[in-house]
Amino acid sequence: MTLLAIGNLSLRFGALEAVKNISFSMEKGEMLALVGESGSGKSLTALSCLGLQPVSAAISGSIQFDGREIIGAGERQLRQIRGRRVGMIFQEPMTALNPLHTIGKQIAEMGQTPQQVRELLDQVGLSYLKDRLNAYPHQLSGGERQRVMIAMAIANRPDLLIADEPTTAVDVTVQVKILSLLKQLQRDLGMAILFITHDLTIVRKLADRVAVMSKGEIVEQGTVTEVFNAPKHPYTRHLLASEPKGTPLPPPDHTKLLITSENLRVWFPIKKGLLQRTAGYVKAVDDASLSIPEMSTLGVVGESGSGKTTLGFALLRLIQSEGRIVFLGQNIEGLDTRRLRPLRRQMQVVFQDPYSSLNPRMNIRQIVEEGLRVHFPQKASSERESDVDAILTDVGLTPDIKDRYPHEFSGGQRQRISIARAMILRPQFVVLDEPTSALDLSVQAQIIDLLKNLQQKYGLAMMFISHDLRVVRAIAHRILVLKGGHVVEQGDAKTIFESPQHDYTRALIDAAFMKE
Repeated sequence: MTLLAIGNLSLRFGALEAVKNISFSMEKGEMLALVGESGSGKSLTALSCLGLQPVSAAISGSIQFDGREIIGAGERQLRQIRGRRVGMIFQEPMTALNPLHTIGKQIAEMGQTPQQVRELLDQVGLSYLKDRLNAYPHQLSGGERQRVMIAMAIANRPDLLIADEPTTAVDVTVQVKILSLLKQLQRDLGMAILFITHDLTIVRKLADRVAVMSKGEIVEQGTVTEVFNAPKHPYTRHLLASEPKGTPLPPPDHTKLLITSENLRVWFPIKKGLLQRTAGYVKAVDDASLSIPEMSTLGVVGESGSGKTTLGFALLRLIQSEGRIVFLGQNIEGLDTRRLRPLRRQMQVVFQDPYSSLNPRMNIRQIVEEGLRVHFPQKASSERESDVDAILTDVGLTPDIKDRYPHEFSGGQRQRISIARAMILRPQFVVLDEPTSALDLSVQAQIIDLLKNLQQKYGLAMMFISHDLRVVRAIAHRILVLKGGHVVEQGDAKTIFESPQHDYTRALIDAAFMKE
C-alpha cells in the first residue's frame, strides 16, 4: 500500500528552481534511499514532506501522505502528522537539539512519561543514560546525540521516518550501530524510512530502493540491485565511480626520516575543588612513538576522542607535550617560540573544518598570501601575486577567484583554498586533520587525488588524520591506530588492511567496509 506519493514536485526560490518536477512513491515498511551530492535538493524534498520548506520557497505539485495532501494543508492538519505519523532525524543533532533543555525533557516533549522516556532510551541502545536524563546535549558524544534524536523521532511510533544524513561525520563504528538500529526499528515498528545520504556504501547495505538526485532532478530510480548493477544515467555511474579508490603513489627508495617522536605525551590536568588542585589527568596521548620518512604519508586512524588531532598538533608544537620530537634532524621539543619560528614554514596544517578556519573578513588572496607576508616579508607584492596565482592553479582553482570570500565557495572548494594556504610556503611536512570529512564522495576522491599530486610535485611528507579507513587506504603508506590515546597498532598500510593484529583495528576495518 502506498504511504507517500510525490508527484511533479517543484520548489523555486525566485528564478532558481531548486527542485524540478520530481516524482516518487514509498510503500509501507520499505526503505527508500534518496541519494545525491550536496545541493542536489535531497533535504529540501524531505522537509517539504512535512511542510517545513522555507517560507520563501514557491512550491507546486503534489505530496500525499496516506492519501492526504500536504501541499496547502493548514498548520492544524500538519501538526497531526508531524512527530505523530512522520518522524524526522535531522542531519546535525547538536544544532537540532535545544542546548538549554535536558535530553529527558526533550524526549518527553513528544508526550512521553518518564518511564516511556527510559523505554525509548532502551530501544535506541542508550539504557546506560536512563539515570542521566538531566544531561544536556553538549555532555553527550556525537553518536549519543544522534540516538537521542532517533528516540525523539520514533517516540510516537510513526509510519514514516525521514533520516537526513544521520551518520554524517560520526565514527565508522558509531555509524554501523546507528544503521543497525534503524534497520531493527524498521522491522520492529513496521516503519517506512526515507533515508537521505551521499554514501553509496550505506545504500547498498541498507535500502530496498534508491532514487538518485542531481541538480534538483531525479535522474534514476529503481531497486538497489538494478541501480548498482546496471546504472543507466551517466550521473549515477559517476557517483558509483567516485568512491576513493586506489593506493598511494610509492615513495622513492632510501628516503631519510623527516619527523620522529618518542614517548610523546599530552596530558591535560583535571582540576577540582575550591583551590582547583590537580586531581588527575586526561591522557589524550600517552607514550606515542612514530616516524615519517620524506615523501610518505602516515594515516592516523581511530574514533573521536582517541587522540588523533592532539597527536598531530603536538608534533607541530601547537600544544604543549612531553617526550622527544625530532624534525629535520633537530630536537624541537624544547625550542621556544623565537627559535621555533624559522621551522614553522616547513611544517603546516590543514584544519578539519575549512569554513571555520578561513577568516570570513579576508578574501582568498589575503588568506592564501598571509604566510608569505609572515615568512617572506622581503617579497615584492607582484611576486606574492604570482605565487598565489600559481598555487591556486596547482590546487585546481582559477586565479580569478582571488577577490571572493570564503562563504561564496562550496565545502570542497574551501578545502582546496585551505590546502593552497598551507602549500604556498612549500612545506616539507603537512598535518591534514580530517580534510575529507562530511564532503561528498566525488569531492573526497578529488581531494585525495590532489594531495597525491602535490606530494609528488613538492616532495611532501604528510600525516593524514581520519576516521574513514576507505579514504586512508587510498593515500597512506603506513597506518597508526590510536585508541584512548594509546598506539595499539602501526605498520605498513597494506599489511594492516589485509591482516590487522589488534581487535580494535579489525573492528574499525569491518565497520568502514560494512563487513558482516
